[in-house]
Amino acid sequence: MIRSLSFAAALAAACMALTQPASAWEAVEQVKTYPVSGQSGPELYKSIGENGPVISGSRRTIAHTTFQLTWGRDYRERADGSCVIARNVPKLIITYTLPKPLGPVPAGVASSWKRFYDGLAAHERVHGQYIIEMVQAIQDISVGLSAPADPGCHKVRAELQTHLKRLSDEQRARGRAFDRVEMGDGGAVQQLVLGLLTGR
Repeated sequence: MIRSLSFAAALAAACMALTQPASAWEAVEQVKTYPVSGQSGPELYKSIGENGPVISGSRRTIAHTTFQLTWGRDYRERADGSCVIARNVPKLIITYTLPKPLGPVPAGVASSWKRFYDGLAAHERVHGQYIIEMVQAIQDISVGLSAPADPGCHKVRAELQTHLKRLSDEQRARGRAFDRVEMGDGGAVQQLVLGLLTGR
């Protein structure tokens, strides 16, 4: 009787482990800078245009957010031939690339530069938040995902890939829509640039 109870308890614990919420995780966020030079707002902005990170092959931008994502997945084959993703813990490193003057700038320029830099950093952190939300959505949908008659877990892997593509596409679309507003006429990034150029 004791053996039966112990087995039942172990089985219940295993079932709970498969249905419990995904493990908590935290993104690592880091800032990478590129050098710019100048003693005025227009000079600094010109240097940004010459030294900013390259995207889309050849186009330079003021700031950029990238990420590295790896997963610790546990695919479990069940006795009935099905396969389930029992665990899927992300390791996410987000890198914000922002401009930084090579040396000191005049006091008046320093204050407008700080407003410009802080605004850029806030803009890029929104992109970072979109990435974090995408990764959380992937974890939420993948833990417990299963497929019947799936020796080798090939079906469940393929199904997961369809979710990954959809969620990745959604994250990119959110980022593009956000940039269109922020960088459009009267948008926050446009105002940051004007403030740097005019010293406001």
